[in-house]
Amino acid sequence: MSGDDKPKRNIFKWLSIIFWIVIFAALVLVVLSLVPGKRPGQSVLSEIFAPRAPLISVSEFNFDVGRDRVFAHMKGSIAAVGTLGLQVLGHDGYETLKHSFRADCPAIAENNGLFIAYDIGGTSVQVFDASNILSSIEANGIIVSASINKNGWFCVVTQERGGYRGTVSVYNANGAQVYKVNIGTGFVLSAKLSPDNKNLAILNMAETGSRITYYIGIDSHKDEPDELFEFDNELIIDIDFTENSGILAVSTQAVHTIEVSKNKSITVLYRFEHKRLAGYTYTDKFIALHLYDYGIGYTGKIITINYSGTVLGEIDSNLEIVSMDSDLNTLVILRNDGIVFYSENLVEYPASETDSSSTTAERILSLGEDMALVANDHFAVVIRRGEDN
Repeated sequence: MSGDDKPKRNIFKWLSIIFWIVIFAALVLVVLSLVPGKRPGQSVLSEIFAPRAPLISVSEFNFDVGRDRVFAHMKGSIAAVGTLGLQVLGHDGYETLKHSFRADCPAIAENNGLFIAYDIGGTSVQVFDASNILSSIEANGIIVSASINKNGWFCVVTQERGGYRGTVSVYNANGAQVYKVNIGTGFVLSAKLSPDNKNLAILNMAETGSRITYYIGIDSHKDEPDELFEFDNELIIDIDFTENSGILAVSTQAVHTIEVSKNKSITVLYRFEHKRLAGYTYTDKFIALHLYDYGIGYTGKIITINYSGTVLGEIDSNLEIVSMDSDLNTLVILRNDGIVFYSENLVEYPASETDSSSTTAERILSLGEDMALVANDHFAVVIRRGEDN
């Protein structure tokens, strides 16, 4: 063998080794993609490469916002609003924002890392992120409700003097009013602005049920709505835009979706006329319903459905459910005996630790797939999810 052939053989040998290493690595990745992970609906591989939520490094959060505290969570920050003002804490428990304002009946909503705090029955509205007050307005009338979309545009529903049953004011991200609608029939309960800032859905009570008044292109300053969706003999209690620009409508009898951009039809996703709606929560992936049986204590069901109306999970419940919330693919429920985590298919994951304070909590807030905040006016504690049974 010549000396010139030896380097060639060494190169071929190393290329062969590298080739088999690549093949082995590919097989390992395939296997990891098939092995179920610890999180519901995820494989070991997806958990390795999935973005991690900020770790909660403290178990107790110290909020100082007065009484009747309500909470919202987004992108690693927890916001609280109470009778004395608002406050935001980071995932490490340190305060990133504190602002004072009076609220007899505080409320809060969030979207895409933006929060809106308001005083139901008052006039004060505050829009903020984790560290800054972005807008501060005083409404002309008494506030009924408020909402914010992912771009920071927000709607405020007020009851003002005059013959109108409600007024909806739309503000841009700078806090400037860009549109205003006065509703003459049916009391206005809430309003939502589409994610593209163009379309406005208004929920109001009609004489024979509920109505969703829909405006296409709010910059046109039109007086008459483009669409009216009537729900005769039915009380709609909440509306929101879905990912495909449709409308989700939750009533005391059913869950509906409206395809506004297509055939403008109302679809019943799930009807529960023979049970009483005790609570609900929803994400972009699923809707969870807590339904009580009529007149039989706390017995009932918890049901999850997707936006096609398919039932994902259903379990019986005979305990009092104090509060429920959801985030991503996880549902968290605060019962009178403690906390339980569920996947969207209602696979149960109990809390990893038992905290006596959780049994006296009044509300629960999901902090992602495996953590939740339980709180009342005196404490706020983070509870982590344990392993499945």
